[in-house]
Amino acid sequence: MAETKPTASVKATSVQPKKSSNIISWIAPVVCILAGYAFWRFILGGESGFDTPDKAGGFWPGHKGPKDALHRIYEGGIIVPILIGMFLMVIVFSIERYLTIRKALGSGSISDFIRKVQYHLANRNVDAALSECDKQRGSVGNVMKAGLRRYKEMISEGNLNTDQKVIAIQKEVEEATALELPMLQKNLVFLSTIVSTGTLIALLGTVIGMIRSFGELGTEGGGSDPSKLAVGISEALYNTALGIGTSALSLIMYNVFTTKIDAITYGIDESGFTLTQSFASLYK
Repeated sequence: MAETKPTASVKATSVQPKKSSNIISWIAPVVCILAGYAFWRFILGGESGFDTPDKAGGFWPGHKGPKDALHRIYEGGIIVPILIGMFLMVIVFSIERYLTIRKALGSGSISDFIRKVQYHLANRNVDAALSECDKQRGSVGNVMKAGLRRYKEMISEGNLNTDQKVIAIQKEVEEATALELPMLQKNLVFLSTIVSTGTLIALLGTVIGMIRSFGELGTEGGGSDPSKLAVGISEALYNTALGIGTSALSLIMYNVFTTKIDAITYGIDESGFTLTQSFASLYK
């Protein structure tokens, strides 16, 4: 009977899943909408800002005669607080993404960091390369560090050939990358959604305002009070302006963050290529 040799196996990955709470994605939209309504109801719709305030109050007071431009925005109607809430969401998620991506970028230039690691690997100094990862403290550094640990293990591994060792290093890098990238892209969906829905909701407010205007125009044979027509028109225009402004800001911030994420992703890809090519050329 032929004797079978045991198959060499690669140890499981040392990369640990990141624990993160996504509670902000549940709380922030609700808080922002409520804050938008509060701002519209009590600041823009404050009784002191109108010549004829609605003393009864309620959910949507019927104030008349705004005294200045700020309080005229109140006449935009009930769609306005929704748009204000969406504007606040853009600000909140932009700040949250900025802090997360700024941390993921780490310290210093990513290209300089990769060049330093390449230099240390060319001199077979893996420990110095690991030290550079600790200094970088970003997503690229985290992925590189995971790959370097497996790289160091493969140097002394005697049961695998070079191709198997390279595959083991590549697999470690891929698993580390799979844990880093979702953290960078999380919550960007809110910004991309607001880009389109902000304009649509503003269009809804515009249509409601125009319906009110034409409704007033059709009363009493077309001889309605011009001030009532102005209220409907202002409702339409304020909703249009708020919706376009919110969508434009959301689009700008989304593009800024995706550009930064692309730079990090490119650095991660270059890191994996550096490790595999270095090992394949130095430890044949």
